[in-house]
Amino acid sequence: MRRADLPLSYGPVAALRALPTSGGPELAPAVLVHGFTGSKEDFISLLQSLAQAGREVVAIDLPGTYQSPGLESLVLPPGVRRPDYRLPSLGAVVAEVLDQIGDGGPVHLLGHSFGGLVSREAALVDMAPLASLTLMCSGPGALSGPSADTTRGLIAAVSMNPTSERLRELWEEQFDAVAQGRTPQSEIRDFLRERLLASSPVGLMHMAEELLAAPDRVDELARVDAPKLVLYGENDEAWPLEEQDRMAERLEAKRLVVPGAGHSPNVEAPETTASALTAFWNESESVGRR
Repeated sequence: MRRADLPLSYGPVAALRALPTSGGPELAPAVLVHGFTGSKEDFISLLQSLAQAGREVVAIDLPGTYQSPGLESLVLPPGVRRPDYRLPSLGAVVAEVLDQIGDGGPVHLLGHSFGGLVSREAALVDMAPLASLTLMCSGPGALSGPSADTTRGLIAAVSMNPTSERLRELWEEQFDAVAQGRTPQSEIRDFLRERLLASSPVGLMHMAEELLAAPDRVDELARVDAPKLVLYGENDEAWPLEEQDRMAERLEAKRLVVPGAGHSPNVEAPETTASALTAFWNESESVGRR
């Protein structure tokens, strides 16, 4: 597994790239897209297990997140249109990643939470051939319930002063206590702080707005000719589980529930999740070869 920067038309995107420890990648590659306030590191526990099946697996930082530069900070090449933090634009960025990683061939795409909303936009871009699409702990449209209230609070806290200084204040006022409640490991809390402070405040604010306003595009996505999987932890509390079940039905997708996991099966049950994804990806490729 190695850290890399993927050169896209508008600028770089940070990535972690994992390859099999022996032999070459013979199967279709996979691209993993994190959720809101997440990063490529959310998939560290999955990457090598997924790669060992015989494929390259690439986890990216969305623009303005952690080690991918904020879009507002980039000097664009002449004639290149600046993307923004809205879902269609982020989907186009991921589609460009798919095209680069797959070298024009099909790629497995997984989106976690907000990353699922971004991934569906990428799946609707004609230039992105898919080997499969997995929506992990994501929903058919806008986030609702307690998680939406938390997201609105972040927008309110950042919108009047979208600066790194404001993010530092929020860490000290709120997020540090939340991190301490989730993990006793100081190195993980240090990483979470570093990730937040390295991210674009403007990007976080606009992505939060998109999370709360995302339209339902499930019917459009159902017409995309690729195997689909809806996967979530049995204790997921973001989108209601009934909504995710109905989404799977509308997509005619496989549905998989990870026992003992919540909103992040990639962290809470990595081996179970990696095994399920590998089985789905292998089956998708065998169907595609018939």
